[in-house]
Amino acid sequence: MEIIFKSLGGLGMFLFGMKIMSEGLQKVAGKRMRQILSLVSNNRVIGCTVGALVTSVIQSSSAATVMLVSFVDAGLMTFVQATGVLIGANIGTTITAQLIAFKISAYALPAIALGVLLKFFLGRGQWVYVGDVLLGFGLVFFGLATMKAGFAPLKDDPTFIALFTKFNTDDLGSILLCIGVGTALTMILQSSSATVGITMVLASQGLLTFGASVALILGDNIGTTITAQLASIGANINARRTARAHALLNIIGVLYIVLFFSQFIDLVTWVTSSLSDIGPPNLLVNGTRPDISRYIANAHTIFNVVNAIFFLMAMPYLVKITIWLVREKEGVSELDELQHIKFLDSRYIDTPSVALGQARAEIIRMGEAVRVMYVDIVGCLKKRNLTDLSKWKKREDTIDILQREITLFLVEVVQRPISPEESKEVASLMRMANNLERAGDCVENIAELTEEMIHQDLYFSEAALHDYEVISDRVREFLWFVTDSVKKEDTAIMPEAQAMEDDVNRMREEMRGNYIMRLQSGICTVDPSLILVDLLSAFRKDRGVLL
Repeated sequence: MEIIFKSLGGLGMFLFGMKIMSEGLQKVAGKRMRQILSLVSNNRVIGCTVGALVTSVIQSSSAATVMLVSFVDAGLMTFVQATGVLIGANIGTTITAQLIAFKISAYALPAIALGVLLKFFLGRGQWVYVGDVLLGFGLVFFGLATMKAGFAPLKDDPTFIALFTKFNTDDLGSILLCIGVGTALTMILQSSSATVGITMVLASQGLLTFGASVALILGDNIGTTITAQLASIGANINARRTARAHALLNIIGVLYIVLFFSQFIDLVTWVTSSLSDIGPPNLLVNGTRPDISRYIANAHTIFNVVNAIFFLMAMPYLVKITIWLVREKEGVSELDELQHIKFLDSRYIDTPSVALGQARAEIIRMGEAVRVMYVDIVGCLKKRNLTDLSKWKKREDTIDILQREITLFLVEVVQRPISPEESKEVASLMRMANNLERAGDCVENIAELTEEMIHQDLYFSEAALHDYEVISDRVREFLWFVTDSVKKEDTAIMPEAQAMEDDVNRMREEMRGNYIMRLQSGICTVDPSLILVDLLSAFRKDRGVLL
């Protein structure tokens, strides 16, 4: 039982330490890293460099890839840009393995003590997050030392020796078995660093050979892609392509390394022995392998560096393959897609710059829905098609849902510490969402009046139909103008918008006078005329709510 408690307890401390350290680093530097990510150009080398930098700083490839998927989903980054960053992110994540390979467990407890002191007693502002980093750092190495102590008795246990001797690299099947175990373990633990740590501990106790350890690390690189796959569920097509590119990047890399596995082992051994004054990887001293952790860390780094170089050259082909694999879905209606929140991600509530960008993207999408709804409804009077007209109710309900979700999301954002400028932007975005929802209600009113005309078999006179088309076209221009200004973040639209509003008001008054003259002359009847008056009022409201 002591073995189990020490092993699992050490693993728990390691995972918890990685989580605290990663979150602390993200709070210290995360905003700057996200700003850097959002400025990535189409240059693949620059993208790769940025990806390596960001991931090495925040110490979480999962966080970096989820961030990328979110950025692509929100339209802040293209799929091609994100692919370059992903290549570099794989290099950045190997920094953790290099740190673990250092024999600095003696500093774990002092780091924990200093971290607690800063976090709970002396820390103010950013120093609290520095305390998180130190506390997490200490827990990582203390957890490793505890795991090592837990696994130590197993090196003399015949049962476990027999079990771990199955993990070898004598043939292709054995290599694939190790890769499969590494993949599964990383998926379960949701931490590639944990798999690296466990592998190093087992190898240092003589339970795993260097070859088997490398194969497990290759599997770890595949397993870590599961996070991006989960983050892309329900996202747009380019975000899904970003996640698939991440998986392909690592899977293809592992496959060609497997083909040259023995040569890769030789390369890692030669590089490590040349750079460090240490013995061979499988050297046993008092039943342990004191130097194997450095070889494993270097294998992890060299694999990702080689893979990055390969895919920087082959990136256009990776992009083409991914686009071919993740195609646009046919037969999925635009209305069905609209019913799901697309851009809002609660994981970024604590990062206002990203969260507000997501809210704006969702509002733009909401505006597009109102535009489509308006065009469909206005065109139904001439077509007199009740089937097409019946779609308005679902669209209006969906717009109501979007408005509610956007408002709830923005309320969560404003409850966090944000700057005065961000607070003003939240208020502006809430107003936009509310106005678009009210515009949807006005379009709903137009739809109900159109339904009434069709059901009662009423028709406008030629002159009345002309008036209807003229004012509906002018309101459409106004609606397009306002929603386009949201996309462009144009705040200087009021003079032109006011002029368009005055024009619609003038049209409405002229058309009211025209219909009275037509009634007097007997050109049109009372019932259609009353509906026309209500339609003119609905068009006026539709225009008014957007200002």
